[in-house]
This record gives sequence, C-alpha cells and structure tokens, in this order.
Amino acid sequence: MDSDCNYFFNHLKQIDLATDETKDEALEAAENAEETPESNAEAKGSKASKKAKEAEEEISEEEEIVNLSDDDEDSDDEDSDDDDEDEDDEDSDDSDDDDEDEDDNEIKEELEQVKEKKEFNWDIDKRGGNLYTDQQIEELEDFYDGTFHNIEEHEIIEGRVSAITSSDVVLDVGFKADGLVSKSEFRDMPDLKVNDRVSVYVESKENERGQLILSRRKAKLLGAWDSIVSAYENDTIIKGRVISKTKGGLIVDAFGLETFLPGSQIDVKPIVDYDVYVGKTMEFKVVKINEAIKNAVVSHKALIESDLEEQRQTIISKLEKGQVLEGTIKNITDFGAFIDLGGVDGLLYITDISWGRINHPNEVLELNQTLNVVVLDFDDNKKRISLGLKQLAKHPWDVLPEDIKEGSKVKGKVVNIEDYGAFLEIVPGVEGLVHVSEVAWSNQPINSRDYFKLGDEHEAVVVTIDREERKMSLSIKHLTEDPWEVVPTKYPIDSKHVGVVKNITPYGVFVELDENIGGMVHISDLSWTKRYNHPNEFTKVGENLDVVVLEIDLDNKKIVLGHKQLEEDPWDTFESIFPVGSVHEATVVKREDKGAIVALPYGIEAFAPTRHIKKEDGVLAAVEETLEFKVLEFSREDKRIIVSHTRIIEDEKLDGKRKEASEKKEQARKSNKAMKDLNARVEKTTLGELDVLSELKAKMEAGEGDTPAKGEE
Repeated sequence: MDSDCNYFFNHLKQIDLATDETKDEALEAAENAEETPESNAEAKGSKASKKAKEAEEEISEEEEIVNLSDDDEDSDDEDSDDDDEDEDDEDSDDSDDDDEDEDDNEIKEELEQVKEKKEFNWDIDKRGGNLYTDQQIEELEDFYDGTFHNIEEHEIIEGRVSAITSSDVVLDVGFKADGLVSKSEFRDMPDLKVNDRVSVYVESKENERGQLILSRRKAKLLGAWDSIVSAYENDTIIKGRVISKTKGGLIVDAFGLETFLPGSQIDVKPIVDYDVYVGKTMEFKVVKINEAIKNAVVSHKALIESDLEEQRQTIISKLEKGQVLEGTIKNITDFGAFIDLGGVDGLLYITDISWGRINHPNEVLELNQTLNVVVLDFDDNKKRISLGLKQLAKHPWDVLPEDIKEGSKVKGKVVNIEDYGAFLEIVPGVEGLVHVSEVAWSNQPINSRDYFKLGDEHEAVVVTIDREERKMSLSIKHLTEDPWEVVPTKYPIDSKHVGVVKNITPYGVFVELDENIGGMVHISDLSWTKRYNHPNEFTKVGENLDVVVLEIDLDNKKIVLGHKQLEEDPWDTFESIFPVGSVHEATVVKREDKGAIVALPYGIEAFAPTRHIKKEDGVLAAVEETLEFKVLEFSREDKRIIVSHTRIIEDEKLDGKRKEASEKKEQARKSNKAMKDLNARVEKTTLGELDVLSELKAKMEAGEGDTPAKGEE
C-alpha cells in the first residue's frame, strides 16, 4: 500500500512539473510574438497561438498519466520522454527565432502531427501500455481521497502517534500537516509509543505560523464532561476519586474533571470528619450539572438511599399490623425514638414507649439498644412506620387490683400539673386527678402549681373510679373530717371573730377563721364611708382582721363575712347632716378619670364629677386642695353622695345677678315715684298760670276799645 502511495504522489509531482514547463513555453512564445517586427507579427501570432494550443493538448495528455498503472521504471522512462520532448520544443523555439522559414515548416509538421493524433488510439499510452480500467481508476481515486481528512475546529478527532520527542508528541490526524501536543499532556500515559492512537481537541487548523494546534487535555475535559452529562441524563453510576476537602464538602475527580460532593450527600448519616474520605475511590450519581460553567454535583448518599429504598420496599411489603420486630435504637429525640428495623426506620412515639407518663424518651431508652417493638401502623405512600413498645404488655387498668375502689386510700406521685389540679400516678399507667377543690376544706382559692410539685408523693382518697373509661378522681381533703359540719354551731350568724387574711382578690378578702374554715369579705363590706379600688388599700395578706358572720351556705361551703358591720350604719345620721343643697368644706383626696373623691366631715367620702371641680378661674381642683362643695345628691341605699364646687360658684353668680336685678328694680321704683311727684308739681303750676290768664282775658274783654295808657303797660 505504501509503495502504491509513493508511486501515486511521484506521478502527481511529474504532472505539476510538466504542466509548469509547458505553460512557460506558451508564455515565452507569446512574448516572442510581441517582440518581432510588424511584418512578422501576424505570422508569429499565428505560431504562438498554435504553440499555446499544442501546449494545452500536451497538458491534457499529461494529466492522463494519473490513470497509468506502470511501475517505477516505466515512470522514469516516461519522464525521460517528456524531457526529450521539452528539449525538442526548446530547440524548435530557438530555430524559430533564427529562421522564419524553418518555423513555417515546423508548423506544418506539427499540424500533420495533430492530424495523426486525432487518429491516435487513446486506449494505448505513449509507451504502448494499456490504461487503467474504470473500476481501477475509481478505486485509486477512493484511495487517494481516503488519505486526506476534512477536520473542523473545536471538535474531538483521533490521531496516530507518528513521533515522540523530548518535549512534544507528533500526531498524524490525516490533515495537510501534523499536529504537535505537549508531552506533559500525556503524563497519565507513561507507556505511550509510536503508532498509538489518541483523541485530541482541534483548537485551530492553522495558527499564525501555519501549524495545526491540538490539545489532549481539552479533549479529555470535553470527553469527561460528555460522560458526566450522559451519566446525569441516563441516571447511571460513575466512579470517582476524592482528591481534596473543601468548604462544605469534598472535591471528586470523575473522568479527569473535578466535581463537587456536598457534605450532606456523602452518607445518610451526618458526617463530621471529611478527611477520612480523601483518597478514596467511590461510586456516585450525578445529581446536578451546570452547562454554562461545566460544573457538576455528585452524590454518594443517593446510591445508599436507593439501596435502602429497595430494602424498605422489601420490608414494607412484608409488614403487618401487630407484627413484632426486633430493632436497634439509632436516634432519640424529644418526641420519640427512631428504630432501625434492618434497612428501614420506624418511629416509636413517646406516648407509645410506656403506659406510664415520661417526660423524655431517654428516661427509659438508650442509643444502640436492641429491643422488640410491635407494628402499630404503616403508610406505603409516605413510607412511615409507627411502632409501639408499651403495647407488648397489658394495659395497667386491666390488671388494676380490685381493692382500689371508692373510699380507699391510695398513694401516688405527681406526674402532671394543670391549672385545675394535679394528676397522681397510682401505678405506672394509672392516674387520678386531684382537683383544686379537693385539696382542702377551705373555700380559699388554691393555686395548684404552688401547692403541687412534680415528683412529690401525696396520699389521697378515691372519690370516683371508672374502670371502663379508665378515669379516677382523688381527694386530699377527705383524709380529714369535714369541719363544715360544726360551722353553724361554732360560727353562728352575727358572731364576731378575728381571722387571718390569706388571700386578696380585686373583689374581696379571704379570711381564715380556723384551719380549713374561712370566709370572704366583699370589698363593699370593708367600710361604711370609704370606697376602695382594691382591697389591698385596706389590708394586707397575713394581717389580722375583725369580722362578723353575715351568711352561711353549707351546701356550697361558703361563709359571707363583713368588717364594716362591726359598727353601726352612720348613713342614718348622715342623711340629716348632708341634706341636698347643703354646703360643706371638703378636701380633694384623689383624682380619677371621671372626677374626684373628696373627704367630707366625719370621715365620709363623696364623689364630684370632673365638670363640678372646676374653680372660678376655670382650673380643676387639685389633690389636697380644700374647697367648699354643695351636696347635689344623697343616696342612703347606695351609700353615695354627689357634690359640686362649681355649682357654688354658679349659685353665687346667680345670686349676684338676682341682687343686681333687685336693686335695679328698687331703683326703678324710686325713679317712678319721683317722676310722679314731679309731674304732680308741674301740673299744679300750670293750673295757677291758667287762672291768671283767665283773669287777664276777662279784663281785656271788659275794656274792649280802651287803649291802655303807656304807664300802665
């Protein structure tokens, strides 16, 4: 095969040489035609044209040499024949330049040769040998085309190692030039030798120096990335080597490409020390890829979970409710424990650990403890298995001794405390409630969280028991006799006693008269004259307080006490002292949102609304300020007095207006009287003047015609 290739390429070179020489002759002939005198221009042009035509014919003949199948000697003979013909042509050209007649003769001879060539048998070459057949020509052309490859940049191709130097590896990729790849890129192939085939990446078909640029490293990376993408798309398992530790996980070499293994994806169990995995070769699944930055995330946990899932499915398919299995405690939490049943986990909830009440599973369980559990329920869809431990034993209520009945005394430990009472555990799994009302005979409120403490033991009496409902009520106060049976004789109504203040509420004071016997003094029964916002303004817990029994309720075991009833009701007297409309001097003792509390004489308090404590200058009366107040309302039944300072000012203003009006009225009366006197006097004067005029008129009438004397006038 190599000899055929050499023969083939030698013929190609000869064709190129022959073609170039023939073309040179044609060009030279054309130049000579231009240099001849005008008289010979036409002849020379004709000759040049013929020579060019002859050169073209010779070129076509020489191209047919490609189809020849002669050996190397025939090729050499052919080359020599061609050389002879070339020499003859050159001699002919020289003779044409010297003698035009000889040129004409030669042209004629050449024309005759052309005619002879037209009759030439084209199936026979110049040496008389037969040409290749069409099939042989096609095979040679295919072979020739197969020696060259069309390669493109940025693709991965395969090449043959043709040589290895101290620094580079020469690769034959079937291109017009061989490629050089740095020997450092073959460090993972120490046994590389000539004729080995490797994959490389075409970076550039031709750089500025005309060299083919190849890279094995990029080919490896692209090949590795393709493998990783294929593993991700097909969900296949790959192998990788952990090469280093990084923040949050490990770096894994997969197919020569660095991938990230998060710490949470190493194992199903939390991993603390990552260093133990460095250097290990493990199997992984590709769980995430990023095409943009060629980055991938792998997981070893996914393989374990898939194996566990298979085991889980196998175990769950065989599960039945009530089935007893052996398991190992793998984790304990506040709400229960996780039990490994051999590839699948089940949850043992805290309420299913013991019939008795426990605060935390670690009170009865330990890590890695092996124990039998019963399957309570399981969910195929949610992959949940509920387990029980206490169900392996009978319920304590079913084996509760028959001697525990109503009226029997029991002893228990406080296991739970609520606002309404405490639960005593008689035996593990059997509890009874001690209500706060069953702690003591006293009707004083009891705070269960203050009285009971977790873990304390108390003795109690069974009040009620229901084995079917599994309920029991207990009582501590029934351990002693009921003191209320002697209350009517020991604490009759209207009897006076001294008690101790045990508790204070916003509505009253609880007073203990005797052990487990007490009553309440309502806030309204503390004082006849004062109003308290809270009983702690009147007394404190632990102080002695004089009281009188007002009412007794044996059914509800209640005693109503009073303190103000120790004195006579002063309101009968106050009604005559503070009648409506009376004015008294009082002191403001307290300011409230709606008004003020004022202290009247004799220690009684009254209320003045805000609009009734406004002084003459418009300012409200201040605390400790003493002013005059007018009684607006007095209620003996409600023990209430309403007073006003502003009303006094208004009354004074009204009295002033009335006095002023009275004075004006008196003045008007006096003015009217004076006018009447004046009018009377004026009237009298006018009448006298009228008499004089009458007399004068009479005189004038008597002396008509007489002219009075001048002296008379």
